[in-house]
Amino acid sequence: MGKFRLYYFSSRSLTFVEARWFKTKFALLAALLGMVMLVVGFEVNQLYEDPLGLGIHRNRALVAENTVLKNQLKVFSSRLQTLYSRLTALSDRTNELRLLVDLPKIDEDTRKAGYGGTDDRVDFGTAAGVNSMLNDLRSTITKAERELQLQQASYRETIEKYEHNKDLYRCLPAIKPMEGFYSMHDFGMRLHPVFGVRRPHEGIDISNDIGTPVYATGDGVVASAGRTEAGYGIMILVNHGFGYASVYAHLSKPLVAAGQRVKRGDLIALSGRTGIVTGPHLHYEVRLNGVLQNPVDYFFDDIDYQSIKDQLAGRQ
Repeated sequence: MGKFRLYYFSSRSLTFVEARWFKTKFALLAALLGMVMLVVGFEVNQLYEDPLGLGIHRNRALVAENTVLKNQLKVFSSRLQTLYSRLTALSDRTNELRLLVDLPKIDEDTRKAGYGGTDDRVDFGTAAGVNSMLNDLRSTITKAERELQLQQASYRETIEKYEHNKDLYRCLPAIKPMEGFYSMHDFGMRLHPVFGVRRPHEGIDISNDIGTPVYATGDGVVASAGRTEAGYGIMILVNHGFGYASVYAHLSKPLVAAGQRVKRGDLIALSGRTGIVTGPHLHYEVRLNGVLQNPVDYFFDDIDYQSIKDQLAGRQ
């Protein structure tokens, strides 16, 4: 079968002439028309919001959306880092509060131990830049959460210690129990005034007239009140709790009974000279977990006894 040939009539030669390069020219023309139609089709498709589902408009929207999201991630990461820095800065104030209530500071090693394993990188299946940003954000959030937990635990511990201390301070035998004179060096080994031998003096002696008011030195419960068989004569023992106890001896008259609750500054007895004594005075002891303490270490010598008397009068 012969090749397809196309002829046209030439007015110059008045004969039929073969049309050379026709196929090439036709193909180029067809390609040009196809490109024009494709461009027109795309524009029409975009104009009518992509009815053909080609996604060109959507891709542009996604690119713009991703740019906005990246920028917002940077903003959120910066703001979160600022909040985390402020949160960690609170640790200094927390340690100040802990020291005020007699708790040890939270050191940096303890804090770092709470952050262990917070920098594990995760593949979110996104571009490298976005993946890095997400991991940084995740790490900061985790650290902030753990720092917050640490601060909350420390705050609870501080509050509990503060409440404990309030009870403890009320119970401490922390004032001088009676007006009068005493020696700063009366506690410990000394020459006994009656027996004339050196022996430990388990408290201090406060000298004053018989009938001088004696006050409870801290909140507590009267464990015993009355005459003893030892040389202490009439004596009161107050159990303050927290391991503390106080003893008031050589009294002339107890004004409280065993089992009675007393508060610091309550009038509990009148001084005297009962028991083995050389003159009127109050023998006073402080014990901590059964171990004798020097009562002078607990004294406030600026006690206004007249104010205590006025307060007691006001309670009646």
